[in-house]
Amino acid sequence: MWLSGSNPIVVEDISQTLAPYMRDYFRRDPRFQGRLGVDSSFSDHHASIAVGVVGTHTTAFDPPRVSFSVSDFPPPDALGQILINLFALIPQEHVVSFHAEFGVWHPEELFFMMPNIETLHLSDLRLSEGLLQPNPHGPHANRKLFPSLRSLFLKNVIFQSEDDWSHFVTYLAHQTSDGQTVSLEVVGNFPHECPEVVNGIRGLVKDFTHRYPRPMFE
Repeated sequence: MWLSGSNPIVVEDISQTLAPYMRDYFRRDPRFQGRLGVDSSFSDHHASIAVGVVGTHTTAFDPPRVSFSVSDFPPPDALGQILINLFALIPQEHVVSFHAEFGVWHPEELFFMMPNIETLHLSDLRLSEGLLQPNPHGPHANRKLFPSLRSLFLKNVIFQSEDDWSHFVTYLAHQTSDGQTVSLEVVGNFPHECPEVVNGIRGLVKDFTHRYPRPMFE
């Protein structure tokens, strides 16, 4: 199923129009009570979210999948609440795989809504202080955004300063504390010329894979 909205979207539009329809749709198909994957893309003016069942292999029919998008957002100060309201339409406790393109800031509350994420794919992630950690002065201080994380995939990392991976090392140390094991795959640049950073990252993860993206024309 595909839904799209192109008129200027506000919080009330989601709660009054989209929410009842989406909740009913998810409830009517019991397969959406299984393990779900979410694929999302955001910018300042557009959000696209696809929800599908993962781990389903059948030749009789395709696994159920719902995609919806909205555009023409209000000013940025309302964007965070709109994203939260959109994700509230999904059976969040069943989401085990999440893929996001970081074209826009994500409120930390969005990630706390999906505590069972095991596989995380992040594209265009900017390495900055406090990366993927809660606000130390907020309501979720000293907690992990992804307590169930087992596999992390990064593509096209963006640096705040040239090749500075220190914020990512800090994040990994936080994420893997208390014995949590995480496998890491990086597509794109990686600081091979800095053994100290490389060894620090390798020492914090269970398995590590690095590769460069395949060229468009070979």
